This record gives sequence, C-alpha cells and structure tokens, in this order.
Amino acid sequence: MSLKASNLSKLYDRKWVLRDISFEAARGEIFGLFGASECGKTTILNILAGVEKPNGGTIYLDSIDVSAQSKEKRAFAHAAAISDSSWKRFFGSGKPSQPSGTRQSDAVRHALDDAQNVLLLDNVFSSMDSMQKLESFDLLREFAKKKNLAVVFATSDFDDILLLCDKVAVIADTEIIQTGTPREVYLDPVSYSVARITGRNNLFEARRVTSSKAETPEFQTIDGSHKLSIQKVAKRFLGPLNQNVSLGIRPEHISISFGASFPEDNLIKAAITGVQFLGSTTLVELDADGLRLDALVLRLVGLKAGDECMLGLPPDRISIYND
Repeated sequence: MSLKASNLSKLYDRKWVLRDISFEAARGEIFGLFGASECGKTTILNILAGVEKPNGGTIYLDSIDVSAQSKEKRAFAHAAAISDSSWKRFFGSGKPSQPSGTRQSDAVRHALDDAQNVLLLDNVFSSMDSMQKLESFDLLREFAKKKNLAVVFATSDFDDILLLCDKVAVIADTEIIQTGTPREVYLDPVSYSVARITGRNNLFEARRVTSSKAETPEFQTIDGSHKLSIQKVAKRFLGPLNQNVSLGIRPEHISISFGASFPEDNLIKAAITGVQFLGSTTLVELDADGLRLDALVLRLVGLKAGDECMLGLPPDRISIYND
C-alpha cells in the first residue's frame, strides 16, 4: 500500500525540468525529496497533488492509477512553506500575528487534520525554531503511522532528512540520482553531486597511480601530491590512469593525532589553519601542503591554529567520483 510515481516528466518552455522521476512512498512512513533550491521538488509535489499536469508518467495510489483524476478527486493534503499564497488557505484572508514558526506549526496541523491517504509537505519547517521543528517531526511521525498516510516531504535541508525521513530520493539535473535510507545516502553517495549537497564533505582531485588490477588502489592528490590508498572497488569506478577523478571523505572520518598512529590509515602531515566551535562538535581546518581538508572532532583538546599534526584518512572511508 503506497503512493507511487512512475517516470514523471515535466517540460517548461521547451526545457525539461524533470525527467523520468520514479519513487514509492509507503504508507506509515516519511519519504523525503531532497535537492538544491529550484531542482524541481515543488513541481513534483504539484504534479502529485494534481495542481500541475506532467508531460509523461503515471501516479498510483495503492496500485490504482489516479493520474487522470482531478486534484479535487485525489484530495491529497498539500501544505507549502508559509507565504502570501498560503495565508488564505490555512488562516483566512488576514495575515496572522503569530511568529512564523507558530504559523507553520499550525499549517502542518491543519494539513494533518485534512489528510486521508496522502500528505504532501513542501519545505514547511523552514521558519521553525529547533524545538518547534522537533515537536512537529514527532507529530508528523505519529500521525503518519496512526492514519496510515503516505507522506512526501520536500526540503533542501539534509539535516531535516536525517532527523525525519525513513527514505529519501536525491534530485539533481532533472533526475533522481540516488534513493535509499538517509544513512545510506550520507555514508555512500553514488556521485560527486550527491556527496557535495548531503552535508560537509572533503572533495578533492586525484589521479590513480596503480593498475586497475591492484589489490589496493592508490591515488595521488593533485594538491599536495599525497599518496592515498583506498579499499578495492569495481574497475568501472576507478577512472582512467591519465584522467583526474574526485576523492571524498567526510570530516568526521578524518583522525587527528600528535603521537603514535596507524600507517595503514593514509597518514599525512598537516598544519591547523583554523578552529571553529560548533557546540557539540568542533570543525578543524587543515592544510596539508596545499591540500585543504576539514576534520570534525567531538572535543577540542589542545588544538590551535599553527599547530602541526598527523591526519589519518582510512582507506575504507574514501570514496571515488568520476562523474
């Protein structure tokens, strides 16, 4: 039992803005649509709701084709970010005096009360403070399960995806690039574009220096000329010997040490260029002979700009992107 989009496409002024968009949102779960601003998320929700017509594709609700139904017949509950066009729908003709976060909380509640089968949410939490947002997330999860709703939530904030969604589809360049759980997408992005927009990431150019048959592939970074080994991957991911690829490693996967370390973790020497306190974590900016990296640590212990240290980049945490 689910809401299913199959090969949805949309053309504006002879330009494709969406091509062959397919995903399935199960009842009782929250399905996220994630991508940069103006990537087509709102258009997808409008097509699902029946507000816009696609140039191709089919929409199913519990295996029933609803593509030809009017928006009134579908009756999908549809809530957008609070804007001038939203006042009348949720609050009447006058602009309310409550803070925007409170208005958004009320909008979500109105949409939940109206929802019968499908709930479509377009960036509805953007003006909420952190407490309002977490309370709304709890409310939404509770209602989705209680009313057995198929919920599709569109946002350009991947932190919201991580906190709220059961599954997510990442949209870029008019298409869905990757679908999976938020954890899978964050830890194993399938492309450079996904790696870049799904949270902090160190992305840098390198070139392979070992045979494609090598048990442990090695790359040399363009900046700093550091040799880095990675775990063995399929040959198609390695890229040609004579072309640059991008390597990526999340800041929290880089270790910082001043004493004994593990050589197998791609040890390189670096200087600390900046330290940024982020509350529960600290972002450490580093320069390894021109290779700029960020590391994320839980506690800042004796680190300051100008210090030299050793960095460990575990081979199994480095990804290759040749797209």
